[in-house]
Amino acid sequence: MKKNITKLRVRYAETDQMGVVYYGNYAQYFEQGRTEWLRELGFSYKWMEENQVILPVTNLTVNYKLPARYDDVISITTRLKNIPTFKIEFYYEIHNQDDQLLVTGETTLVFINSVTKKIIKAPDYLLEKLEK
Repeated sequence: MKKNITKLRVRYAETDQMGVVYYGNYAQYFEQGRTEWLRELGFSYKWMEENQVILPVTNLTVNYKLPARYDDVISITTRLKNIPTFKIEFYYEIHNQDDQLLVTGETTLVFINSVTKKIIKAPDYLLEKLEK
């Protein structure tokens, strides 16, 4: 399935006193990977929200292998797990600059109409891009 690789440098504020990335920050790294995955596909969260589609996270799984550290350059690989239906599922791997696998994870998000607050099917514009 379609994948995106997003690189970033770990900032001091994202670490604890030992210079290790605080565990909760990996959810933000996953979000950044998802955002860039969508952007590469031709959409942004902002554009989708302006078109009445929101994507709340309903599941988050993180598996820690090795710590990321201050000033590391990490690569967030974001892959779509399957064709979206009412939900969209992503798989992530985070590696450091030495290509060591640091973290794996998964998220599930659901498509919600921002006006009715009801679950909806994946938008056609998204499915059409994924078919190409």
